[in-house]
Amino acid sequence: MNAQPDREGPTYGELHATVLREIVETGRAPSVDNLVNRWGLARAKVRALLRELQNQHGAVLHPHSDEVWIIHPFSTAPTLFSIHAGPMAWWANCAWCSLGAAALLDRDCRIVSNLGGHGERVDLLVRNGQLVSDGLLIHMPVPMAKAWDNVVYTCSVMLLFERESDIDDWSSRHGIPKGDVRRVADMWPFAREWYGGHLSESWEKISVARARALFARYGLEGPIWDLPEDEGRF
Repeated sequence: MNAQPDREGPTYGELHATVLREIVETGRAPSVDNLVNRWGLARAKVRALLRELQNQHGAVLHPHSDEVWIIHPFSTAPTLFSIHAGPMAWWANCAWCSLGAAALLDRDCRIVSNLGGHGERVDLLVRNGQLVSDGLLIHMPVPMAKAWDNVVYTCSVMLLFERESDIDDWSSRHGIPKGDVRRVADMWPFAREWYGGHLSESWEKISVARARALFARYGLEGPIWDLPEDEGRF
């Protein structure tokens, strides 16, 4: 179980859900001041709660302000992945996150990115809860066991490609070892389940055991997906 704060304030699940729901509803995260006013807590208390959420890998904060920078699958700063629905738009951290974000939005939307981070624009459509796939690939170069060593970097290199040969060329050009390659269509149901409980106030950071089970269920095997057999959180 994740450690929980005293009941003077929200649980970490409530905090996590509050931030994500506001992003889904408005396109932006609540500020520290907003959370202070919402719960009537001291600013130092709210910042401590956010820092502990970060320690649990439930969010990434701006280093000098404790404002929410990333709360997967969303980013509060521009990235290579944007999601559009009507007049609203959101940023996601990577190809995997963009699928999870589209699933959490639960509406018809369009994911916009570009091939390899610097190629032509590509769009992925989600209609009636289903991904309209055009055969694109996702490249995952960073092993999941090291994903949180620098999660911003991990997400920044998880990109879309048309062909596996394009990934070979990209990896050689940028000096980034080739990792695992998956079809976007195959990652869609996985991303939906992975992020499915993120808006719940009973959210807890996924355990390593649960992550390993999900990887196995969706056939995500090999060195990139290997996780240690322990009782910790991913």
